[in-house]
Amino acid sequence: MWSVDGHLEDILAAVRPLDPIELHLADAQGCVLVEDVTVPVALPPFDNSSMDGYAVRVADVQGATEEFPAVLTVVGDIAAGGAAPPSVGPGEAARIMTGAPLPPGAEAVVPVEWTDGGTGGGAAVAMLPAGRAPQGAGGEVRVHRPASAGAHVRARGSDVSAGDLALARGTVLGAPQIGLLAAIGRGTVRVRPRPRVVVLSTGSELVQPGEALGEGQIYDSNSFALAAAAREAGAIAYRVGAVTDDADILRATIEDQLVRADLVVTTGGVSVGAYDVVKEALSDVGADGADGSGDGGDSVASGSGVDFRTLAMQPGKPQGFGTVGPDHTPLLALPGNPVSSYVSFELFVRPVVRTLMGMAEIHRPRARARLAADAPLRSPEGRRQFLRGAYDPGAGTVAPVGGAGSHLVAALAHADCLIVVPEADTSVAPGDEVEVVLLG
Repeated sequence: MWSVDGHLEDILAAVRPLDPIELHLADAQGCVLVEDVTVPVALPPFDNSSMDGYAVRVADVQGATEEFPAVLTVVGDIAAGGAAPPSVGPGEAARIMTGAPLPPGAEAVVPVEWTDGGTGGGAAVAMLPAGRAPQGAGGEVRVHRPASAGAHVRARGSDVSAGDLALARGTVLGAPQIGLLAAIGRGTVRVRPRPRVVVLSTGSELVQPGEALGEGQIYDSNSFALAAAAREAGAIAYRVGAVTDDADILRATIEDQLVRADLVVTTGGVSVGAYDVVKEALSDVGADGADGSGDGGDSVASGSGVDFRTLAMQPGKPQGFGTVGPDHTPLLALPGNPVSSYVSFELFVRPVVRTLMGMAEIHRPRARARLAADAPLRSPEGRRQFLRGAYDPGAGTVAPVGGAGSHLVAALAHADCLIVVPEADTSVAPGDEVEVVLLG
């Protein structure tokens, strides 16, 4: 038998991150930067108001109170994105909108709530449309409170300055990072793309959800679960409908999918049964092309090789790994039982997806917890067992969810971790410390 660690090491040794490409910001979410991004212009690029109010000189409102307000002449309105603002001289103020540039001569902004709202002149600040030219000169405003220099002003470069490091290579681009890139004017960015993962189930007994079940048929849940897991890992997932137990059809289906695949994941048909179609279809695919000396065609067999193995683990004992097609696209063949396929995905496929993306962290986080159970957990000797569990980080405990059967998909849906029982342990008692793999 192969060990869990040995199988994973063998897989990762054969996988390399995808080549970088230039993507528009709208397409770069979830991708990993391959270059440092520096700030070309200061952010914000000019001093601007953080409030709707009045731009004033500090000396003109010093000592202002409700009883003795500072009375200032309104010289105009300043809108965000408007024309050049008027200068503010002694005894003057300018109406200003949030985001509008601080006018020459002004040193602070007093919120409109600190004033009587102004009299005469132009339209109210809140009603002034963006892009409107400065206007509304005339009238007065009474200011009831003093303001210090820079009050309610966003200073130029107070966020980032020109030349600063905005984002370092290796950063995963989420919504805030995309927003920062847009704010500093970057329309495109160089990243490793999200890998395209094709997921397909095998089995003549499989029916798509929403269709009526016939005698001996079950719904195809694996392809939906694994495609969702691939998206959670950061990939672009393509789910292929269930393929019947026919080796030729399976080979043709995989060949058709290679045009859009950076990774192929199959589920089912990898054991020793008479109808284990994946093993039958792919176990010999590398025979005439593994060294690149084949006919050079576009068949699945060209330049390929898939190895089927028995692993010392439960669930997920039968596994397959290799490459298919002329581009040596990685293929992982997972067992067909729902829990087996999902556990196998988390242990083997997810690290591959993250490696293709160039992620620094490719594994799920792990923790130590005390077992909260009514009875000992049993595990077969010589196999690493992964049991579904519910983890309580506050109490530092983990409780088993459901039984050990690899078909118990309902229990899997209520678990948030996997309880790991090492190969040398055949029993874990309540209160014993165990390792848990945190999911989600």
